[in-house]
Amino acid sequence: MAKYQQLIDRLQQQISQEIWLPGEKLPSLREQVALSGMSLMTVMHAYQVLESQGWIQSRPQSGYYVAPRAEFLSQPASHQKVQLAESVDINEFIFNVLQACRDPHILPFGSAFPDPELFPQRQLMRSLSAVSHTLKPADALNNLPPGNEALRKTLAQRYALQGIQVSPEEIVITNGAMEALNLSMQAVTEPGDWVAIENPCFYGALQVIERLKLKAVAIATDPQHGMDLDELERALERWPVKACWMMTNQQNPVGHTLSKEKKQRLVSILSQHQVTLIEDDVYSELWFGSEKPLPAKAFEQQQSVLHCSSFSKNLVAGFRVGWVAAGQHAQRIQRLQLMSTLSTSAPMQLALANYLMTRSYDSHLRRLRLVLEQRKNQARQSLKRHLPGEARINDSQGGYFLWIELPRQVNTTELYYRALDLNISIAPGKMFSSGEQYANYFRFNASWEWGEVQEAAVAVLGGLIAEML
Repeated sequence: MAKYQQLIDRLQQQISQEIWLPGEKLPSLREQVALSGMSLMTVMHAYQVLESQGWIQSRPQSGYYVAPRAEFLSQPASHQKVQLAESVDINEFIFNVLQACRDPHILPFGSAFPDPELFPQRQLMRSLSAVSHTLKPADALNNLPPGNEALRKTLAQRYALQGIQVSPEEIVITNGAMEALNLSMQAVTEPGDWVAIENPCFYGALQVIERLKLKAVAIATDPQHGMDLDELERALERWPVKACWMMTNQQNPVGHTLSKEKKQRLVSILSQHQVTLIEDDVYSELWFGSEKPLPAKAFEQQQSVLHCSSFSKNLVAGFRVGWVAAGQHAQRIQRLQLMSTLSTSAPMQLALANYLMTRSYDSHLRRLRLVLEQRKNQARQSLKRHLPGEARINDSQGGYFLWIELPRQVNTTELYYRALDLNISIAPGKMFSSGEQYANYFRFNASWEWGEVQEAAVAVLGGLIAEML
């Protein structure tokens, strides 16, 4: 690791541990040189990176200070620990919100996808062009489920680099992560079965539950600690739950990443009750810091985890290529895919396999993480400037979403419609729960390049909220 990065990690850790508090002055450049034994240029570079990421601020003629940090949200005491839903009816509302984000005149703070300008479009198009010139009629058949062999082998190797043993034969290439998650749920449930989910949760889980006519046991999930595993265990003892759909890394919308210990306990609890974990891990590459968090699948003992992910959130959304490491369910999922979408686009699979062979992917991911961390801090600081003082913005070390709590009298569905009239979209809390517990919350996409337009839009949001108060 480069010396400047060592200093960055050290100072980030010290700030996180409140050794240096917001507003406190840091050692000067020359003092840090003496403390660290590093060169002045190395220390200056580290301070500049920390400033660009929003950790510290420079004040002319004064030095460097710790920047204001957003507080962690907690689950309000009034919220239910467990919420039952024997039927879910939310798809139409979600559809309308997502459709609004497609309008190019609307600022898409409610979008689920990161800024597409962050993706290596030219390199991907070169890979697509290269494979299109060599595409053969047989490729359509060769890339039927389970999918392109080279792509599955590359994915298996990436699992191996994390110490996870996954055979290429266990991997099924899908039309994005949503198909992987849909097929996984179909493979292990029947209509009328109970499924455990997070609360709040990714709205895609609610859509799948609605479509497959399943019943939901929603377990309280707060931004500091993730899902309440004690409540999950009690729920599994009370209801005949067949599957648990969960985001263990960079949970959408709250942003929490489960600790290694909680992932181990989660897998153990589900294994004891013979419940399949459907792990939605689409944000796993968007971690900040020095070490990538492992998925829960790393701790399984009996192939009880269906690990689903995709390239849509970190490389290219338009290709719609995802996968599931399905273990013993791989054959069942292949059959279900053949009966529904048949297969994932052969040219897209081949293009991704070609791109991954260039070894540019990890370089792209490193750049992407740095930019997202910087933009997320810029958006957070802007929201702190313009939202009323009662607003609370959750802090999370990864991803590109901010989860925001407003005073209880502010209904964010109403805020959504008011903002939309002014060409600003947000993702209201109603999208992430089958109940009304999160009516005063919203999710904010912070992946966009920050400038005067974005700053002005946040100021407008702040004004709307102030009016509603």
